[in-house]
Amino acid sequence: MIDLHIRPERPADAASIAALLYAAFAGNQHSNHTEHQIVERLRAGGRLAVSLAALLPDGRLVGHVAFSKVTIDGRDEDWYGLGPLAVLPQAQGQGVGAALVEAGLSVLRRKGARGCVVLGEPAYYCRFGFAQDAGLRYPGPPPEYFMALPFAGPAPQGVVAYDGAFA
Repeated sequence: MIDLHIRPERPADAASIAALLYAAFAGNQHSNHTEHQIVERLRAGGRLAVSLAALLPDGRLVGHVAFSKVTIDGRDEDWYGLGPLAVLPQAQGQGVGAALVEAGLSVLRRKGARGCVVLGEPAYYCRFGFAQDAGLRYPGPPPEYFMALPFAGPAPQGVVAYDGAFA
């Protein structure tokens, strides 16, 4: 693991975060390469609930994670969606993403959130406690890639919808 400083994003970080998101997803075959636009739309709409930046000791931005509210069957159940999570290619595999996920989940817990969902690689996200929940559904991708992590009480049941910024 490399030495990192994780902090909430600042207004001056916006351009660097956009560049990082673009670079991190450039070679990803499962991406439509709009992750930077998703974060920009969430930020512009005031719906970026948690946005954390990972910086090296010299101040270079190497990672970013965003969390935004999701609805379940159209209701606000105080659940959040993790994503996008991005790490510069040259910093991947060094614990940056894991540190960002853990820090973001900690912020959500302190805020009193009831849980979090993620659409991603099960082998990666299971280490944080995410697991498939048959009662929470997200139409489209294979169900094993959609996982939930309840913080308080059982997970609600229904269809999960991400913010319109993801459309």
